[in-house]
Amino acid sequence: MGYGDRLKRLRDKRNLSQQQLADALNINRSTYARYELGQTQPDFETLEKIASFFDVSIDYLIKGEDTTNNSVKSNLPEHKNDSLAEINKLIKEYGIEQIGFFDIDKWKNLSKDDIDEIRRHFEWVAQKAKERNDEKPSD
Repeated sequence: MGYGDRLKRLRDKRNLSQQQLADALNINRSTYARYELGQTQPDFETLEKIASFFDVSIDYLIKGEDTTNNSVKSNLPEHKNDSLAEINKLIKEYGIEQIGFFDIDKWKNLSKDDIDEIRRHFEWVAQKAKERNDEKPSD
């Protein structure tokens, strides 16, 4: 099985269209389609995005196996917080993907009150992040 087949399998498991995944990765659908067909290969930055999105290793995407050596990994410098990966974990943990989180048509049917509620949550999260950033000591 090639990397394109693995990409398709991962996308199908999430019930995502190519367009929905391409939008989440901020790439063109036709570009993503060529990845699945094995016609082109994603650059490293895109591989990182895809691996993070699906919570798999880049080795898995490329080779079909996770060859990460945990002892080596633990000695590497810690990367900055990957908020996309964390959000994806929350989506899985709370079963949000099962209620159509990635289904654009369902988002189109939200009421004004639903949108206002989402806005309030976003504003609260943004305010908390700003407060944490303001509290950090300057170097």
